[in-house]
Amino acid sequence: METKWVQVNPEAYTFAADLEKPQYVDPPKEDPLIEAAKLLADKEVVAVPTETVYGLAGNAFCETSVRKIFEVKNRPADNPLIVHVSSLEMLRSLLPEGKIPEVYTEVIRKFWPGPLTILLPCSELIPSVVTCNQPTVAIRFPSHPVARALIDLCGFPLAAPSANSSGKPSPTLAKHVYKDLNGKIPFIIDGGQCDVGLESTVLDALRNPPVILRPGGVTYEELVKIPGYSDLKVYKKDFVDKALEMVPTTPGMKYRHYSPEAEVVLFESETDAMEHNTKLAAMQEEIKALEKLGKSKFGILRTTPIGAQPTHYGDMEYVELPMGDARQPDLVAKELFKAFRYLDEMNVDSILVEGIAESDEGLAVMNRLRKAASRIIKC
Repeated sequence: METKWVQVNPEAYTFAADLEKPQYVDPPKEDPLIEAAKLLADKEVVAVPTETVYGLAGNAFCETSVRKIFEVKNRPADNPLIVHVSSLEMLRSLLPEGKIPEVYTEVIRKFWPGPLTILLPCSELIPSVVTCNQPTVAIRFPSHPVARALIDLCGFPLAAPSANSSGKPSPTLAKHVYKDLNGKIPFIIDGGQCDVGLESTVLDALRNPPVILRPGGVTYEELVKIPGYSDLKVYKKDFVDKALEMVPTTPGMKYRHYSPEAEVVLFESETDAMEHNTKLAAMQEEIKALEKLGKSKFGILRTTPIGAQPTHYGDMEYVELPMGDARQPDLVAKELFKAFRYLDEMNVDSILVEGIAESDEGLAVMNRLRKAASRIIKC
């Protein structure tokens, strides 16, 4: 299969403010999204940019399309998908009796469209292959103008996990999608780099108290301020439910994810405040161990500035990448997966990563790092 890669300008798509049924206005002439929408209507899958990561989209109503998503990604069959909508009208059409639970009213008003997925009761319209036979379905209203326009053009919701080979770092650039899926899908829509860089937050407010099942672009600190969310919990941090993990209701819970080819070694503090010198000493010990093992090349992902560094350690070459300041976790989040993929291109044997505090977007960053890590070294 030949994979067509088409660039679009996200700024060419603008929307009316009404979330009930926002229409995009003055669409570009010869819009490439029309071709993508036709492919999706014909039961194909298409890679599309979102504000979080690139998604591999298929018609959420079409079991054939959804099964193609699993096949292309080599995704485990018990790992549910997120359904993406372009309006509240479309959302209501997917729910039993068309009713949005009141517990989500303020959340939707404040954070949609955006990087937040919510768990909702599932109707018979959604094939069981999407939800992996769960009674709930994960739904998101993306803010990326290209994703919104494409869903609107299709007239049906899109099921879309990340557009990568299952288990690998999620793609934040179209070239990442091409690297993993060239020859496996017919169409890639290139909308530039994703703004958030990590997958959406997944919120289950059907539980009492509400639970963040996967941290992401909407933070705990933002959600806990919503009326009725003062007892908000975070899965893995505040509690663990092995039964839920074995039969997940949302992606990102059961399997190892986000892993580059190279071994990832995470340096994590016992507290949120990790002294720079402590991290540096722990990294130096690990580097010595790598040298003894005969490794030839390693990478370091830093979140603290330390000035110019050499490019070799003994006989080993190393590549150092700053991911941004640890005090700005949103910037670290945006660069993380791109950095993983870059270091894989550099053919490093190991990637040493500085952990950051689990506040704001740092909670999502550390969630992804722990999922990706082969080893975690407590400092």
